Amino acid sequence: MPRVKSTPVTKRRRKKIIKLAKGYYGSKRTLYKVANQAVMKSWMYAYRDRRNKKREFRKLWITRINAAARLNGLSYSRLMHGLKLAEIEVNRKMLADLAVNDSQAFTQLSDLAKKAITK
Repeated sequence: MPRVKSTPVTKRRRKKIIKLAKGYYGSKRTLYKVANQAVMKSWMYAYRDRRNKKREFRKLWITRINAAARLNGLSYSRLMHGLKLAEIEVNRKMLADLAVNDSQAFTQLSDLAKKAITK
């Protein structure tokens, strides 16, 4: 007959994993071994996607800035180049926010960028 090790520490560790697996489908939430695999995999996805989220937001901001820049007669790259020449330091997040919520301010910035390019 095999020896069963059911110390309080083991119970606590297993209970913690089962608690983390709450809401999973089927035996993933009840059986320790399966739940542990599911929790470990979910941690891997979370780690990966915390990095991917940054990429996705940057892509979204660039798309929004490009759309607004084209309404003002510029491409994204020419707008960014013009802003750099005009020594205007605004990050992409703020530019995208201006493009969506305050198109008048974005138009002023794009006019400054156009002037800086033509000089």
